[in-house]
Amino acid sequence: MTAFDSLERLFSRLSALDDALGILSWDRDVMMPGGAAERRGSGVATLEGLRHELLVSPMTNEWLAKADAGGDPWREADLKEMRRLHARAVAVPGPLVEALSKACSRSEMAWRRARDADDFAALLPDLQVVLDLTRESAQAIGEALGLSPYDALLDGFDPGMRQAAIAPVFATLAHDLPPLLGQILERQASAPEVGMVGRAPFPVARQEALGRWMMERVGFDMTRGRLDVSAHPFCGGATSDVRITTRYDESDFLPAFLAVLHETGHALYEQGLPAAWQSQPVGRARGMTLHESQSLLIEMQVTRSRAFVDFAAPVMARFFDDGGDWSPETLYRHMTRVAPGFIRVDADEVTYPAHIITRYELETAMIGGNLALRDLPEAFNARIKDLLGLDVPDDRRGCLQDIHWPLGLWGYFPCYALGALTAAQLFEAAQKDNSGLMDAIRRGDFSPLTGWLHRTVHERASSASTIEIVEDATGRPPGAESYLAHVRKRYLED
Repeated sequence: MTAFDSLERLFSRLSALDDALGILSWDRDVMMPGGAAERRGSGVATLEGLRHELLVSPMTNEWLAKADAGGDPWREADLKEMRRLHARAVAVPGPLVEALSKACSRSEMAWRRARDADDFAALLPDLQVVLDLTRESAQAIGEALGLSPYDALLDGFDPGMRQAAIAPVFATLAHDLPPLLGQILERQASAPEVGMVGRAPFPVARQEALGRWMMERVGFDMTRGRLDVSAHPFCGGATSDVRITTRYDESDFLPAFLAVLHETGHALYEQGLPAAWQSQPVGRARGMTLHESQSLLIEMQVTRSRAFVDFAAPVMARFFDDGGDWSPETLYRHMTRVAPGFIRVDADEVTYPAHIITRYELETAMIGGNLALRDLPEAFNARIKDLLGLDVPDDRRGCLQDIHWPLGLWGYFPCYALGALTAAQLFEAAQKDNSGLMDAIRRGDFSPLTGWLHRTVHERASSASTIEIVEDATGRPPGAESYLAHVRKRYLED
């Protein structure tokens, strides 16, 4: 075999390990009994260590030095991804990889208990270990790649992303959104009051049935995935086995419904990746900014549009059959209601960036050593007060609400805001390329949209950079212009 053939075989084995780890992670969050956490954490850490050993072995280094992709664009892109992954892996010692994996498993279970009990102090010891090991890992990767520790973390979730690129975008949002929010709230206050949608309670069984039906209608392949319940909605699983979760509240069906559509956007991306490259690095999703753009495009751009509401309102009425008000106008008013709130995943699209900016500022401070972990609750609450004018009543609705830091996902949060901006830009381009797109959505036909996304984003996988993919699809690099224009149109002009 050639060196490139050997690398393809190696990365196919690594992909199989990733699939196993993905299912174990899903099981931990959905099915695993609490008493199994310690043993599961040890097993996962062993697999992570084995994966790391294979990736950094002397033979891998030798193959990478000799490999020739033969001029084929996809093979060239695959080899580039292999080298990127190898460079990050060799920077981190194997024992640190396993230690961080074990720490994250312990911290994740501690977070579950602490969140339920509203007890940040109970999480603090385990979370401190995760932070310390994350900083050690980020320092090692940064030194190897010539990056700051935080940029090293960012690069792991969105290759090529840097704080220097984020800063001006977030500055634009911080400058433009507060006055827009004020105008939107003023307009809402002057509008007639709107009644409730449907009639609570909304039985979980009916919410689940509605969610499954809508997932399939949008394009989710149930033969290659499933829907379950977890403490925090997510999309995970394995190649050709894409699993999404939500959580239900019988007093309000919208949070679960919107979470299902959000995670369906992620799943469509995973299910749409090129099958011919599914076991290779080039066949993976490009990064979390594009991934979040796919979920937020479905949840925010599509699901909250008048066209979707006209289609969905009578469907919801059939599923719940409660004799309540299911008029499209009432549903649309609720779907587009803007109100500062405590919970990030339930936030409207206007206030959502404030939640991300808060977390971004705090995690950069913690990684940089400028904010002690014990001071996180106070700092979190103060920033939410500054940006949204809210007094956070407890840590459960404050710094304990997200699973990301306990799981070691430091550097992930900026991708949410960048994803929201990219979603608006992509959806704007999709409508320009297909003048009948909104009419199709109004009929419940999502194939023009999903087909466009499949061609312009999903099938590209990691064959190009995020910027290149977005620029090819929309005619310009990612920016805030489309998002801000979308907010003005939906909330101040419609």
